[in-house]
Amino acid sequence: MLLKNIQELEKVVNSELTSKIKKSTIAFNEVLIETDIENLFNIVQFLKSNDSCKFKQLIDIAGIDFPEKDKRFRLVYLLLSHENNLRIKLSVDFEIGKKIPSIVKIFPSANWMEREVFDMYGIRFTDHPDLRRILTDYGFKGHPLRKDFPLTGFNEVRYSEKDKKVIYESVKLEQNYRNFDFESPWEGTKYIKEINKKKNNDKKE
Repeated sequence: MLLKNIQELEKVVNSELTSKIKKSTIAFNEVLIETDIENLFNIVQFLKSNDSCKFKQLIDIAGIDFPEKDKRFRLVYLLLSHENNLRIKLSVDFEIGKKIPSIVKIFPSANWMEREVFDMYGIRFTDHPDLRRILTDYGFKGHPLRKDFPLTGFNEVRYSEKDKKVIYESVKLEQNYRNFDFESPWEGTKYIKEINKKKNNDKKE
């Protein structure tokens, strides 16, 4: 049975998953489900296999870091039902150090997505077949998308054209202060005035 609209999807979710979800809302023509770690795997499995829902595609797994909260991390799973032309988001919050059940057995495409989450946030997944870094170097220290990741002090790996080899060097993400003048754009900035003045002097000579 195909679902007619987003409201029907929310009704199915609430009736079938009453004890497994904390809250469901509709926003931006999508249903957002909030749950916990213990029910995550079963909910994803239901959304894919249920005859009404038919969420056969995992679009993405997004991580968010809230360092000021007790439950520091949030994972958001984005699923798509082609047959119903509907999207759904599944959100779970948890403390640092908690392990999340892998959904690779349900969606094989989650393999690299979970590896990216691990690489960027340090979040570990249980029963993942190959949980290792995927974007940074194997010897890289830290997790770049955590809010407490320092802007300098770690090493990066790059190929040096000069040395013709892979080299390690310190990461430097410096933001130089930029100087702005507040002269009228109709009059032109100071350096433009100086250039024009020089051109005029050259013509006179």
